[in-house]
Order: sequence, then structure tokens, then C-alpha cells
Amino acid sequence: MIDAAMVTETATADPGVTERDIALAERHAAHNYHPLPVVADRAEGCWITDVEGDRYLDLLAAYSALNFGHRHPQIIAAAQAQLEKVTLVSRAFYSAEFGRFCAELAEFVGKDMVLPMNTGAEAVESGLKVARKWGYEVKGVPDGRANIITASGNFHGRTTSIISFSDDPVATAGFGPFTPGFRTVPFGDSAAVAAATDEHTVAVLLEPVQGEAGIVVPPPDYLREVRALCTQRGVLLIADEIQSGLARTGRTFACDHFGVVPDVYLLGKALGGGVVPLSAVVANSDVLGVLRPGQHGSTFGGNPLACAVGRTVIAMLRTGEYQDRAARLGDHLKVRLDRLLGHGVTEVRTLGLWAGVDIDRRVATGRQVAEALMHRKVLVKDTHLTTIRLAPPIVIEESEIDWALDQLAEVLTELG
Repeated sequence: MIDAAMVTETATADPGVTERDIALAERHAAHNYHPLPVVADRAEGCWITDVEGDRYLDLLAAYSALNFGHRHPQIIAAAQAQLEKVTLVSRAFYSAEFGRFCAELAEFVGKDMVLPMNTGAEAVESGLKVARKWGYEVKGVPDGRANIITASGNFHGRTTSIISFSDDPVATAGFGPFTPGFRTVPFGDSAAVAAATDEHTVAVLLEPVQGEAGIVVPPPDYLREVRALCTQRGVLLIADEIQSGLARTGRTFACDHFGVVPDVYLLGKALGGGVVPLSAVVANSDVLGVLRPGQHGSTFGGNPLACAVGRTVIAMLRTGEYQDRAARLGDHLKVRLDRLLGHGVTEVRTLGLWAGVDIDRRVATGRQVAEALMHRKVLVKDTHLTTIRLAPPIVIEESEIDWALDQLAEVLTELG
């Protein structure tokens, strides 16, 4: 069980340090986020300690970047060892870690080539470029005519090209003109994908489960039908597994739940172990082989430090421990969340250790629930006004889940 001593340590810092740190950020950092007023000072496992010594249970895990928890000993050890050797040479040279990482990730995923990048958005952008070039060189689409099918409610990042196929007005307002070549259809509707596809379609880009949208799980046959359609029409299926992949849903990839193997995996977040940004496009050589020297690059992509961390993450995932743990704890999480239906919660969507919880509009907004939970030392993130997302580190204990959901139940009672 969780007791008060586990949540609050003796405060040793100046009581005004939180306010000063927040004021500095608000004054000097661009206001592209609306954080909860918690200032992290250190963290371990599932717990974050703020600058005043208060401890918070982290149920966000940096949007799945911390699947293995904060400062996992194996990952930290790998990073420290690599820091003593070499951290960056750029792709102008080889490094010992680079080839090993690419070979190990390719084998683990079941493909034969890897394009390492840094952030998730970079992986998506890189995947789009590769798909277009594949379309022109392999499929024979006339130059400049390639189109890519995407899904409504998507979130793949916030670069200019990516928001060009977003239907979120917050992400798009004031940022046009947008990149052409995308067709957005309803998520979960394979017939709409078929209707939007023509001879110039080079790829269908999907999140197997939509994260930012509130953990939206598609109909059971959707991905299989899209996979069959792509195969029939000579179109690449690109799966954005940046949030959903690497054990989050109780399987290595969310696609595994539906028996689907995409042509291209986009990976990120947890691949860097919560230590470094590391992402990757993973596909076979008939797809990634279209890239030639000078056509795409990244100074830090595939750097030795990130590759050393990534190799450790792959080794940890090979055991199956984290996939099994996410599945087991996810079942427990769902049981506990379902008890809240009708008690301030209108809908619960889960897959593995990942949940979207819709708050009754008559009770509170998602932000209000997140703020109330923060005061109870539980950290979650709201999305789309009335939804909170739960994505705790997979190392969380069942008793910690129970304690957090007890806090949620009490918050809903108080707000209701």
C-alpha cells in the first residue's frame, strides 16, 4: 500500500523555488505547452520528486517515452558506459554502436533495414519522404503526383508537413499554407480508405491505436482490411507505433493485436529509454533502399550514445517481461477504471497499460481532473477537453495503480 511517507519527503529547498522556476519558464520559454505547476527535480521508477521534496506518481510516462520508468538502472548504465567512450561522430563516420543497433533493431522488428533519427516527428517526416520516393522509383507514380492517405483524429507530430493532414484546429490555425499530397479519411473506416486510394497513392499512414485522440482503438477488422487493401493495390502501410509500440499495449507493437505486419514501422519515444531522443524508420530494403547518399540525413541521427541506449532497450524487450507486465497490469487497470463508469466517467478505452478516460462534462473538464489529481500527488494529462490519458511506466506496481485510482475516484466524488 501507499502511505503518506512515500508521497512526501522532508522539504529542504526554499519554499519559493517552485514559483521562481515556473516564472523563469513562463518568461523565457515559448508558450507552446500548458504544463501543470509541478517542477521536477529528480525521478526514479514511477515517481517524480519536485524541487520542494514532494513526490508524485507519474501516470503519463512522458507520453510513453518512459515505458521502463525513470532512470532504469540498465539503461542508465549503458548510457554512462557510452559517455566514457564516444557520444557523437555524425554519419560522416561509422561508430561501433551504429551498425550493431541497426542490425539488432531490424532483426527484432522482422525487417532488414533501419533509418535512425531523433524525434518521433522526424521519423514520421522521414517515413513520408521514403514513401514518396518509393512511389516514384518503384511503383512508377509520375513525379509530383504521389498522395498519402491519413486518418481523422491523427497525431503524428507538429511539423509543417505533419499538421497539413491534422484536423485539430489548435495545431493548424495560423500555420498555413500547408503541404499538399494528403487525403484524410475517418479512422476505423476501411471502406473510406479504399475510396480515397487511386493509382497515385503511395502509402496509408495510421496509428494502430490513436494516442493523442484519447486512446482510440479501431474496430477489430480495420487494420487487417487496410493491410489487405494496401497489398492488393501496391500501397505501403505505414504504422506509427511511436506511442503505441515497444510493450505499451501488452504486445511489442499495437499491430500485433490485430495480426498485421505493416511495410514500415515508425518508432520513437521508448526506444530512447527516457534518456535520449531516438527514433527510427524500419522497413525492408525494397523500401528503405531507395535512399542514396545526400538525399536524407541527420547530424545526431544514429549517434553512438543513442544507439547504445537503444540496444539496451531492444535487449530488455526481447525478454518479453515488459509486454507481459503491461498486459497483466493493463487488465487490472481496466477493471478498476470500469468501476468508475457512471461515477463521473462516461467511457473507458484501454489496450494494455494505456487508457483514455472520458470525464462527464457535468462533473469537470479533463484539465480540472488533472489539476485535482496533482494536488493528490498523481500526475496525468488531459486531452480534447474532457479526456484524461493514463500511460504509467510499465514498472509500476499493482498497489500503486490502486492508490492512484482511489485518488481519481475521490476527485470525481469531490468535483461531482
